[in-house]
Amino acid sequence: MPFIYVVEDDEDINELLVYNLSKEGFKVSSFFSGKDALESLKNENPDLILLDIMLPDIDGLELCKTVKSDPEKKFIPIIMLTAKSTEIDKIVGLELGADDYITKPFSFRELIARIKAVLRRSKPANHEQNSIIRINSLYINPQKLEAKMDDKPLNLTAKEFKLLMALVSSKDKVLSREKILDIVWNNEVDVFDRTVDVHIKKLRDKLGKYGKFIKTVRGVGYMWNEGE
Repeated sequence: MPFIYVVEDDEDINELLVYNLSKEGFKVSSFFSGKDALESLKNENPDLILLDIMLPDIDGLELCKTVKSDPEKKFIPIIMLTAKSTEIDKIVGLELGADDYITKPFSFRELIARIKAVLRRSKPANHEQNSIIRINSLYINPQKLEAKMDDKPLNLTAKEFKLLMALVSSKDKVLSREKILDIVWNNEVDVFDRTVDVHIKKLRDKLGKYGKFIKTVRGVGYMWNEGE
C-alpha cells in the first residue's frame, strides 16, 4: 500500500485529498505546514509527497528543494499542487526536482492517475537494476540510485540520475530531446525542451571532468561519448 504525504494548508482541500486518497487504498498522512512535514520526514519515507506551493511557513518550492537536496530523501517523488499556472512557475518547480505539477482546480480522477503514473516511474526499470557501471573514477550503482566520482557522492536529483542512466545506457547513440523527455519525464505535462537543456547543464556541472562525455548534437539532442 503506497504511503503518501499530503502537505496542504487549506483545510477543505486537505480533507478532500485525504478522503479520496484513502478511498483509493493509499495510506495517508496529512500536514498543514511545511515545517511539520519536514519534521516527520526525519523518521519516515513516504512513497510520494503531494505538496502545495503556497504554505504558511516554508514555501513549497523551498521544501521541495530541501527534500531533493537530502541524499536519503531525494528519490521520494513530489507532485506540486498550486494555483499558479504560469510557465515560469512550472519550470522552477520541475527544475527543483518535482516529478509532476498539477494546477488547481483539478479533478481527483486526474490527480489519482498522475499519482499512479509517478509511482510507476519512480520504480527503477529492470535494466537499471543490474550491474554497477564504472567509467574510470565515475561509479554508478543503479540499484541503489547512487553515483560517485572519485569516491565522493554526486548528489544527483532523481531526474538527473535518470538522465545520466539514459545517456550512459545509450552510449554512442544520439537521444533526441523528445526521447529524453519520454524516458526521464515519461510524457509529463508542462515539460519543455528547455527543461531538458537545463538538466543537461546541471548534470554536466556535477559530473565535472566527465561532463565532457555528454555531447550536444545540434538540432537533435545529446549523446554519451567517451571519445575526445
